[in-house]
Amino acid sequence: MINSPDLRGRTVLALHAHPDDEAIFTGITLRRLADAGARTVLVMATAGELGGSRVPLRPGETTPERRVAELERVAELLGVSRLVLLGRRDSGLPGWPAGRHGRALAAADPLELAREVAEVADDEGACALVHDDEHGIYGHPDHRAVFRIGATAAELLDVTSYRVTVDREHLHVSARDRHLVHGAARSADVAFGRTTAEIGLAVTGTAEHLDRKREAILAHASQVSPEDVPADGFAAAYGYEWFRRSGPRGPLDALGNAHLLAPTPA
Repeated sequence: MINSPDLRGRTVLALHAHPDDEAIFTGITLRRLADAGARTVLVMATAGELGGSRVPLRPGETTPERRVAELERVAELLGVSRLVLLGRRDSGLPGWPAGRHGRALAAADPLELAREVAEVADDEGACALVHDDEHGIYGHPDHRAVFRIGATAAELLDVTSYRVTVDREHLHVSARDRHLVHGAARSADVAFGRTTAEIGLAVTGTAEHLDRKREAILAHASQVSPEDVPADGFAAAYGYEWFRRSGPRGPLDALGNAHLLAPTPA
């Protein structure tokens, strides 16, 4: 049974690197926070400029414009209260020259951006920040940058941070090669996720939450097709979202189905 806590008056800020990360890795969590009455602020660092579009663009439309439009739709689906765009540039995969671009997220001063994120969080009265873990989930330069920015912002504000990851052992058993992170890790030629014992918190949801998460992922139509996330087996691949907490218990712990699997990092 899924617990429904009362989180009215609580605000959580989630920082992600590219449009679609918010749905893939935290879609259930964001929707459940909103359903529980929490205010959620989604900060997107880039518009995913370096990816192409798998669907035709409208006349005069650019890929970043399409990505942002899709992101706005996803924010509605997931109950996000406020969407903030940091306006940095996609850095591309490890070793790409794009990572040295003047506005590339990976090349940006993490302290400068952390202060910007902290200002948003402070203005909103956020009690917790959600951001990628030290490994950047699967090693992408922008995801690693989001860790540095998010962790620093949380330290500046002295609030709880939830570090997003995936349980690679769970995915190996339950969803072999069916999660989008598998293909992303192959593209970057890196390992991904953590072992079950390293993860302190797991969030799941009802069938309705899963349906909403799949709808949110598919709303990123320029990047994801229905064949990429088939309904058959979707729950096995995407039914849990994993975090490592730094700091005291906060709103994500209160969702009720979170399972403390191991000690959280200091």
